[in-house]
Amino acid sequence: MTDNSPTYGQADASYQAVGGLEGIRQLVTDFYQEMDSWEGARELRALHAEDLTLAREKLTAFLSGWLGGPRLFQQQFGSISIPAFHARWAVGPELRDQWLDCMARAIARQAFHPAFASYLLEQLRVPANRVVQASQAMRQAQQ
Repeated sequence: MTDNSPTYGQADASYQAVGGLEGIRQLVTDFYQEMDSWEGARELRALHAEDLTLAREKLTAFLSGWLGGPRLFQQQFGSISIPAFHARWAVGPELRDQWLDCMARAIARQAFHPAFASYLLEQLRVPANRVVQASQAMRQAQQ
């Protein structure tokens, strides 16, 4: 008997598991709705512009390529280092956790396979932790 379950993180398995571009758009919409409405994300929300249209477009484009789909961010906005871009803000564990909590709440609203939902949140911890490291390194360099 063979295991036909997808190997997330290889080729476009994660992109397919999220539901392609439409699935990513829904996840991103729900993420920003959580950030807007959840009291626990007030500090995180305050770092964003009132109009979240561009933020939605950028997160959607980033996640598309990051999940193994089309590299829309690079096509639309050029190359980016997520940690370096976010290092301009004082991002510590509290903001990281607010971001991850909003994403966890958004993931829970999707019809993802439970194994993929767990995998996705765990993988998102990697860039979230790198943002904290880059932000802290920038603060230390400025001292």
